[in-house]
Amino acid sequence: MQGVWNEDSVAFSNKLSNYTRHHFKFTCDSVYIDLVTHSKVNFYEDSCYNNGIWKEYAKGVYAVRGDTLIVGATFTHANYKQKTSGCYRIGRYEKNFLITKRSADSLTLESMNDQREIKLSLKQKVTCIQKEL
Repeated sequence: MQGVWNEDSVAFSNKLSNYTRHHFKFTCDSVYIDLVTHSKVNFYEDSCYNNGIWKEYAKGVYAVRGDTLIVGATFTHANYKQKTSGCYRIGRYEKNFLITKRSADSLTLESMNDQREIKLSLKQKVTCIQKEL
């Protein structure tokens, strides 16, 4: 699971009113998430809408239990420092994903919240080097 994983495209994105592309970086026990949202509907004040495309970031921990990926993270700024105000979401990013397919260079997740499928491809391997406490 450790590595940099990208969702290169979203199925039927041209027919959806909004969708999010995911980028995950899994290290020993941490996860860094970049979310790029495309929306035809403005959910935010005009200064945040950014012509319907915006980026969000989250940093946290993850665990794999059986066929489930559990992510507990906090929304951050682009530098992965905690975000407490501003455009888009703040607070916690709590998600569970069903791992439906897994190979050395591809990973398919299904969000347990909305059943949307996320097809990820491995872009870079990450080797875990445990640090002493």
